Amino acid sequence: MVKSSVLGYPRIGENREWKKALEAFWAGKLEESELHTQLQEIRLNHLRKQQEKGIDIIPVNDFSYYDHVLDTAAMFGIVPKRFAYTGSVVPVSVYYGIARGTKDAAASEMTKWFNTNYHYIVPELNEAQPVLTENRPLQAYREAKEKLGIEGKPVIVGPLTFLKLSKGYKATETDAWLDRLLPLYVQLLQELESEGVQWVQIDEPILTTKLSGDDLQRLKTIYVTIAAKVPALNIMLQTYFESVDNYNDIVTLPVKGIGLDFVHGLSGNLSSIKALGFPQDKVLGAGVIDGRGIWRAALGEKLGLLEELAELVTAERLIVQSSCSLLHVPVSTDRETKLPSELKDALAFADEKLGELVLLSTAVSKGGSAIAGELKECDRALQVLKLSNARNRKDVQDAVALISTKQPERSKPFAERHTAQQKKWQLPLFPTTTIGSFPQSAEVRKSRQLWRKGEWSDEQYAAFIREQIDIWIKLQEETGLDVLVHGEFERTDMVEFFGEKLEGFAFTQNGWVQSYGSRCVKPPIIYGDVAYKDAMTVEETVYAQSKTTRPVKGMLTGPITILNWSFVREDITREQVAYQLAYGIRQEVEALEQAGIGMIQVDEPAVREGLPLKEEEHANYLSWAVKAFRISTCTVKDTTQIHTHMCYCEFHDMIDSIEAMDADVISIETSRSHGEMIHSFEENTYKLGIGLGVYDIHSPRVPAVEEMTDMIDRALHVLDPKLFWINPDCGLKTRGYEETISSLRNMVEATKLAREKYTAFV
Repeated sequence: MVKSSVLGYPRIGENREWKKALEAFWAGKLEESELHTQLQEIRLNHLRKQQEKGIDIIPVNDFSYYDHVLDTAAMFGIVPKRFAYTGSVVPVSVYYGIARGTKDAAASEMTKWFNTNYHYIVPELNEAQPVLTENRPLQAYREAKEKLGIEGKPVIVGPLTFLKLSKGYKATETDAWLDRLLPLYVQLLQELESEGVQWVQIDEPILTTKLSGDDLQRLKTIYVTIAAKVPALNIMLQTYFESVDNYNDIVTLPVKGIGLDFVHGLSGNLSSIKALGFPQDKVLGAGVIDGRGIWRAALGEKLGLLEELAELVTAERLIVQSSCSLLHVPVSTDRETKLPSELKDALAFADEKLGELVLLSTAVSKGGSAIAGELKECDRALQVLKLSNARNRKDVQDAVALISTKQPERSKPFAERHTAQQKKWQLPLFPTTTIGSFPQSAEVRKSRQLWRKGEWSDEQYAAFIREQIDIWIKLQEETGLDVLVHGEFERTDMVEFFGEKLEGFAFTQNGWVQSYGSRCVKPPIIYGDVAYKDAMTVEETVYAQSKTTRPVKGMLTGPITILNWSFVREDITREQVAYQLAYGIRQEVEALEQAGIGMIQVDEPAVREGLPLKEEEHANYLSWAVKAFRISTCTVKDTTQIHTHMCYCEFHDMIDSIEAMDADVISIETSRSHGEMIHSFEENTYKLGIGLGVYDIHSPRVPAVEEMTDMIDRALHVLDPKLFWINPDCGLKTRGYEETISSLRNMVEATKLAREKYTAFV
């Protein structure tokens, strides 16, 4: 009988119970003991669900109190020195301090988990003396067995992936760090082996990226050592998000199973197996159900693929799996009562994917006739969506085909635009601004709910939004900011807001996924052709501008970010969808300009996360991503200043593409990475306007003036002062009122000091 398994399950709960528990604890409304109790119940419910669905091999230790990479670091006692941690088991207060910062210590850096929208906390090795503080996988295994009778599969972040994703050591120290960490992994696995654990999933997604010869030797050292020290334990060496390049090096490792992605890495992985075979002493974890997408699987095609793999590998050595953890998709479609039937019938969230896995494992074992009814229903649902009016908008397709054949360019180069813009705006040295959003208080959220429920009229809601704009325009002026924003109080989410106003989108009621920590997002679904309807942001922006003599930026989300932060249709290419989005955003840019708004910010924080894992695919992606941005912004006048924003990614390898976007001003996160972004500009020149964020908005702490001054000074060693802006790292939506005002005042004070220091040299 072919078995089924998943690589991980969403943590957040059907009603985001996980998020609510964490935030109640952080707010001091929940005792630590109650936090543990509530999270255990959530965790056990997830295991019960998988058990009831019929999953054969259920993962444990995929649950987290914040982030699985942070869990691994804490398990090994790797805590930054600034948190003054001593002892063995890392307490919850220190654990959350690393993630969120404390009054006295900045949070650790946060960045994207490969090419997904999930963020992990970057481990800081530095002077750490790692030790196994507690065996979390063993605790999770025992809990599942004792409470539910489940023979769980502990999930662990692999040594090579953990090391490659960490910071705080030199390349020459890599082997020394491996020598410190590997014995701890061995100790952990030996304890699991002694407990009688049957399978352990060791996640090594780093194997789908480009590895050096030294890294391949380290990989071999790791798993040869583990095999020698823990001979009785079945290791499933798990890869995902792409195909593996070094197939032979990986499948010859002394492990019991190899997990491969047959969704996003289908072509490469399948061709490798066909050309080079698969070892007869190993089990193949076949990731055929998309762990990142929300579309119903074409079961007939998946069954055909599994039958082909069964011939190559043999059915008894096959486990039917998700392509990656289901962490990246919503929990269930059960409560989605408002979606069009043609769309809902074509969706599969985490729980539905569990059912697909069980169906496919049954079909491979018993033949396709065992699921004939399900196959027929699947084909019908997918065909209905394919033929729908939403996916066949000839007006959109023709217009986008026309604009995408031309090279989008501003009418004049940046140097000439900059001169014209300076003459128009008369901005001081080091202009100050924010990224766009201001705190969305409970009052703001409640007003939106009242309006959405119909308890408030459109007029009442619009009046409330204007009141908030009035308050924050005045506060920005009092604080001393040079370029203002309206605050985005009418917006739920920077992608959802625009999706609601464009055609071709659909929105779930409960389609939440974890982005970072307790931050959950509800990505829109791009299921049809994207079309512009009416002005989306003009009313609020024009109102804000009427309340001040200082410039107010129009605030839009860029096409690539909307693309990368949405669940996207799969019947056309992502490039085609990006151009449809760009055409829609262009029409809004033009509407803002026509309404008298002369500074327009088109945010693209998610450009880098869409970068393919394979280096050979980078150039093509960046080419059409840059083109989409320029389609959005190229038609404005020379004096109209285009801003953009990017955050929490490593940009050092795409500086040229950022410059090619030709935005007049770009703001980039700097502070949480402790200024490492500045190093990119020490090695690469940048000739356009730029603002490197001088404080971290994801932490509740108020940074001191001196901290920001240090960041400004370092940046000005490598950037042109005449083109330098000063701003926070990101939007301030999630922050509180007092901390926002205090932080911005300190930022303005740091700017004043910088102007006094540098004016004579400009």
